[in-house]
Amino acid sequence: MNKKHIFLNEVIAQIKSKEAKKYVASELSFHLKEARNVWVEKGLTGTEAEEKAVEQMGSPIKLGQQLNKLHRPKVDWVLVILLITIFGLGFLPMFSRESLLVSKVIITLISSAAVLGMMLMDYRKFKKQGWLFYSIGALILVVLRLFSNITINGLPLLRIGPLTIESIMSLPFFFLAWATFFNNKRLKVWQFIVLFFLPFSLFFTVPSISTTYIYTIMVFSMLWWSQFSRKMVLSIWGVFVSCFLFVSIISWKFLGFYQKDRLLAYLNPEKYSDGTGFMIIRMKELLSTAGWFGHPMNKEFIPEAHTNFVFVSFTYYYGWLFAIALVLLLVLFGARIIVITSRIKDSYGKLLLIGAVTLYSVQLATNIGMTLGIFPLISMSLPFISYGLMPTLLNASLIGIVLSVYRRKELTRIQI
Repeated sequence: MNKKHIFLNEVIAQIKSKEAKKYVASELSFHLKEARNVWVEKGLTGTEAEEKAVEQMGSPIKLGQQLNKLHRPKVDWVLVILLITIFGLGFLPMFSRESLLVSKVIITLISSAAVLGMMLMDYRKFKKQGWLFYSIGALILVVLRLFSNITINGLPLLRIGPLTIESIMSLPFFFLAWATFFNNKRLKVWQFIVLFFLPFSLFFTVPSISTTYIYTIMVFSMLWWSQFSRKMVLSIWGVFVSCFLFVSIISWKFLGFYQKDRLLAYLNPEKYSDGTGFMIIRMKELLSTAGWFGHPMNKEFIPEAHTNFVFVSFTYYYGWLFAIALVLLLVLFGARIIVITSRIKDSYGKLLLIGAVTLYSVQLATNIGMTLGIFPLISMSLPFISYGLMPTLLNASLIGIVLSVYRRKELTRIQI
């Protein structure tokens, strides 16, 4: 065994993380090769140059201990504690429906496992799988479009035994795909347009306004951190907004009656008080009578109290004091992801975090906004609080990816 391999083995022996061992071995080999080439150019033989390069590195044990400390896997305990707290608060709305408690426990356990699994997985393995993720996302929408067999709240679903396929299941795959596409310097504007509008049109044919809305905001938020110039991004945004206004007018006649009613009721709820407008008026009544400490002993009926309007039921039963604390906690959760994003140097990792915080924030802002009458009523969950496996699993996967990126944020090129 030559001196280089002896040196590398002594360094690696000091490092505990298996993932870091491979990374450090690869990077040190690269630096040793560069140093060796420098000495060869100065006239030394290959063996002499390699020995000189190894000597320059210093003590292998000391270097290994330093690299072990630097590359020790890290967990963002602030984000973990916030997540556990929010998971706990998610059980409060369930106490008015004890029949859902067991299901909520199962959903929370599955989502917790998803967070842990995604955190332990190396996010960089997704970097070259953009086309695979994109294809899976598109396939979900095509299958849903062709074979949906039930409809809930106007949204087509495909139920196969205990498994229910819905459009929101495609979002994490498109999220991972766009992180790969935007990290590619060879991505052209026309390619971006084609890649964006294919899923966009599929979402419309499903149809799912809420998922289309989330998908669009996610892509255009990640676009700002893409390889395109700022001037190009602003131009794309401008053209898209113009096209969106035009398409919105044209597509009005293709919307279902329930979708039109929700939009019209938002503008004039009193006129639609016997339909969709009733819920808007009812929400205002419940929120106005909630008080600071709510009505925990009341058994008031609230439609969709554990899904889309969970914030209404939370506020009515536990009061505005709890509701404000919940909102602040959820906002703090998103703010923590933004703080982590600012510390990430890897462009791919940063794109993943931008996409994750966008997906989380748009759900949070829209759900609270439609509850307060700022946005029209659409099908939108409150992250980690609303009842439902797929919305909770989506957000849990996002947080797992955030923790995966944070865990490896020090695995940057070694400076010797």
